[in-house]
Amino acid sequence: MNRSIHADSDIADGRQKSIGSKKTATPIIQAANIGKSYGHDIILERVNVTVQEGEFITLVGASGCGKSTFLKMILGIESATRGELLLDGKPIPNEPGSDRGIVFQQYSVFPHMTVLENVIAAKGFQKSSITGYLFGKQKKAARQEATDMLEQVGLGHALNRYPHELSGGMRQRLAIAQALICKPRILLLDEPFGALDPGIRADMHALVLSLWRQHELTIFMVTHDLKEGFYLGTRLWVFDKLRHDPHAPNAYGASITYDLPVGHMPAPLYDEIDQRIRPLPNADQNAKDHS
Repeated sequence: MNRSIHADSDIADGRQKSIGSKKTATPIIQAANIGKSYGHDIILERVNVTVQEGEFITLVGASGCGKSTFLKMILGIESATRGELLLDGKPIPNEPGSDRGIVFQQYSVFPHMTVLENVIAAKGFQKSSITGYLFGKQKKAARQEATDMLEQVGLGHALNRYPHELSGGMRQRLAIAQALICKPRILLLDEPFGALDPGIRADMHALVLSLWRQHELTIFMVTHDLKEGFYLGTRLWVFDKLRHDPHAPNAYGASITYDLPVGHMPAPLYDEIDQRIRPLPNADQNAKDHS
């Protein structure tokens, strides 16, 4: 029997309408023949892609294929070895900016600060990158803004708790609040839900979709879960190597081998991709470092 994988049609239609209303002449992200290597090890090659503002891109692929590296290039903490990566038609700065926020799988919070103080600090570092301290009216405004953001992510009841008093899902909500308080246009999610239980992950999926619409974000999310990538995104990118040399495994880099819209995927194609992106249990640690 011919099977296919479908995303929820109402969700998919709503996403496409949201994107269509925000398309502009200049894409928000353009990658032209991007390549990335570390010494003789080639991680990415021949990456050519265009992203419109408001899209939700999910990135899947085996460990070591350059997904996280590509996110770091958008963030500005890695640069392309060759090719050109553009933001609004201009080269991406070689440093992070408030227009690009990131959430990692490992929580980046200050353990000695409360939930509310952590989010205020994120706002403070945006305003005063050296100390992060705010005073007077700025501090009062940041406190209210942080409180409102924590209400949005479902942590309004936990403002005065410390990170060690939070569950994994609550810590990830805190990390998202920290990223969104700076009002980024682009949100980068690097396997943010990989360590969470299935029920909590489902709650986080709903939260991210809601925040994506509410804040009109462009999202890039790395995941090893094909079902998660297919459910959340408006487009799904598969990173894989088109060329292989068994005697020199790092001689060639990965490219985007599939660029698929959500909504419908033939089951044979889904199964083929799923088989190719399964993490290898004995994968080299160095490959993981560049995933």
